[in-house]
Amino acid sequence: MIEVYIDGASAGNPGPSGAGIYIKGNGILEKHSIPLGIMSNHEAEYYSLIKALEICIVRKFHLVSFRTDSQLVDRAMEKEYVKNKQFIPLLEKAMELSKQIDLFFIKWIPSEENQMADKLAREAIRQNK
Repeated sequence: MIEVYIDGASAGNPGPSGAGIYIKGNGILEKHSIPLGIMSNHEAEYYSLIKALEICIVRKFHLVSFRTDSQLVDRAMEKEYVKNKQFIPLLEKAMELSKQIDLFFIKWIPSEENQMADKLAREAIRQNK
């Protein structure tokens, strides 16, 4: 099974943002810092999930367990619902992508267990131009 740790971060809300993605398992170890431009922290959390799903699809990973410290993203994916209309298109995109993976799981973890993805997200913030 592939484990994917994701985190989105913003310097300001909204502000320069980044996605951190840490992938490990089956002999794979990948680190991604993706600058996202200006957005809110919650948007960055969703985009970190979307970008990670896109990477997994390209890599043809079939059994993937995602870990996030964002309760908002975890609950939205679990319930397939989000109250804030601003996030509906992001949730829909994430749901569409997750269905392209044979077995997709997402689980909330405390921030202290997500330090590598957090570090990568903060590096991505600094990469914004």
